[in-house]
Amino acid sequence: MDIHALKRQGITVSEIARHTHHDPKTIRPYLAGERSPGARQRADPDSFEMFVARVTARLTKDSHLWAATLLDELRPLGFTSSYSTLTRQVRDLKLG
Repeated sequence: MDIHALKRQGITVSEIARHTHHDPKTIRPYLAGERSPGARQRADPDSFEMFVARVTARLTKDSHLWAATLLDELRPLGFTSSYSTLTRQVRDLKLG
């Protein structure tokens, strides 16, 4: 349902919330353009961001580098996530 259309019709945020079965605190950010349907916000900052440049450089230098080796190199630098998190991040960001 298009909540923007409901708002243009003069329906209040509370009424839209009741009609759509959502909390008004959910409706307001959508109307303000701060959120979009289907896009989830991260609960915490992405801890992998600080390692992207290093991982990219290592995989550019050696495209056959094992993820376990990469994990061993990142551990002393402060990477605390798991092997599966590392491989998922590399895959999702298309780093390797």
